[in-house]
Amino acid sequence: MTDQQLALQAVSEAQCILNEYLQPRPHDNERILDRLVEVLERPDLIVAVSRLQQRSSL
Repeated sequence: MTDQQLALQAVSEAQCILNEYLQPRPHDNERILDRLVEVLERPDLIVAVSRLQQRSSL
């Protein structure tokens, strides 16, 4: 999977989690935050985003 694909997949997953949060029903806010952290702090995603940032600054 390319860096771009990893980043897009993570953004898509994060959007789904946020969409769940925006639904008008009771939420476990701590669990929602945990899920967002799980998605956005994946080691492979962190490395991919770092490489994308390096490439964009060249």
